[in-house]
Amino acid sequence: MNQVIEVMKSHRSIRSYIDKEISEEIIKELIAVAQSAPTSINGQQVSVIVIKDKDRRSEIAKLAGRQPWIAQAPVFFLFVADFYKAKIAADKLGQDLVITDSVEATTVAAVDVGLAMQNVITAAESLDLGIVPIGGIRNDPAELIKLLKLPKYTYPFAGLVIGYPADTSNLKPRMDQQAFRHDEEYNKDKLAQLIDQYDQEMSLYLKEIGREQEVNWSVNTMKLYQKVYCPKVYPTMLAQGFKNER
Repeated sequence: MNQVIEVMKSHRSIRSYIDKEISEEIIKELIAVAQSAPTSINGQQVSVIVIKDKDRRSEIAKLAGRQPWIAQAPVFFLFVADFYKAKIAADKLGQDLVITDSVEATTVAAVDVGLAMQNVITAAESLDLGIVPIGGIRNDPAELIKLLKLPKYTYPFAGLVIGYPADTSNLKPRMDQQAFRHDEEYNKDKLAQLIDQYDQEMSLYLKEIGREQEVNWSVNTMKLYQKVYCPKVYPTMLAQGFKNER
């Protein structure tokens, strides 16, 4: 297969970085590939804030659940769900911005941000940079909105740490492809068995890297769902509102 496919298949998250700056030339290229990603109806409802300032990255690290690699790496990309640009277009035409009254705004933003971020991930890793996506920036969106002066009709959706790796992380095993690929229709018959097999594989992997307290995929995933993604921690984007006054 070609080099791009090999880069994508060898992806791993990096959480330790050397003290080395990333050139502005590379940053511009990463922004270019992010902007080149497809967006729903060509709405271009994604923006990226490039954060180099160490103090600001340190503050974001605290807001994101005290993740030190945000402060350690030289650059942090914040991917913003951005309907403020569309609001300007709506005002120009004397129309209402109806999409932000619907759950479709959240769906569109999630897909478009994901596509843009994946473009950056692939490009960065092809340049021997390390990355780790950060969902924890949604831990305290109100404070992040204040820190980065986001206007209404925007929302801090996801972040990406980018830097030169201090070491190469282990390649985490994935479930058997039979649990991922379904031909013509969803086939649930083998899933329980495949998940049992994957739990055994992950248990061995976690022991090898000294994280056996996580037990396996099933145990750790359910624990994180309860701890991280419960409604009390992550109120819905629509409840917080793209239309918050700020």
